Amino acid sequence: MALPSPFKHELLLREYGQSTYELIQQLRTIDDREERTKRAQQIVQLIFRLNAALRDQPDSQQKVWNHIFEMTDGELDVDAPFELHKLDILAKQPQRVAYPTKGPKLKPYGGSVETMITHALTLEDPAERELATIAIGRTMKFLYRSYSKENAKDVTILKHLKELSGGKLELDPTRVDDEGLFEFSTMPAPAAATSTRSAPFVVPQPRSERSDRGDRGDRGDRGDREMRRGGTNNRRDKQRRGGKKSRQEPQQPPQ
Repeated sequence: MALPSPFKHELLLREYGQSTYELIQQLRTIDDREERTKRAQQIVQLIFRLNAALRDQPDSQQKVWNHIFEMTDGELDVDAPFELHKLDILAKQPQRVAYPTKGPKLKPYGGSVETMITHALTLEDPAERELATIAIGRTMKFLYRSYSKENAKDVTILKHLKELSGGKLELDPTRVDDEGLFEFSTMPAPAAATSTRSAPFVVPQPRSERSDRGDRGDRGDRGDREMRRGGTNNRRDKQRRGGKKSRQEPQQPPQ
């Protein structure tokens, strides 16, 4: 029986190694089916010892058994715990992915803005539709800035919003400009949220008191550190300064 060429299973050979590949090929030379099954189980255990990361993968046992079956060209007759099959069934022609046939109406905004507009048109409450329109306008301004690398005027955003919505989503240009509705820092909150929101309670503290307290704390810390040192560092500093002075003074000639 001719053994398969290792080049046919090059990927599996790289994954499991030459020695494991040769052990798998020796299974084809064993006539006793029971002994062949026992050797195949030992090879599977060896693979999991050499590649401990395989245990964390889903269906790792079935994967290894099928790889062994593939490396024997589908001629391995053993009592496997799984139904063995060659990897040819995994090479089926994949189903065709349905790509969009048309692009967005305006490239800077993409299809996501059109989806948001479609959802906003389904809102029946005028207040909710207005808030959705403002949010869409802010998103459009951000996307336009990212696409064109320049700021867009609110009039331009309103024009594009009207075009994409078929004239069903509109805002007052004067109000948008005065209140800055399309700016990220001035997004109006719902009325219910603003009525229940309260300012955080902060205890005022005079600036002079904070500075004095900080100065006293710093002086106290420095005093404690000096007391612990016992003045040793001061004497050392004086000796260093004295040593430097003596080295800098010119030496007197011998008398």
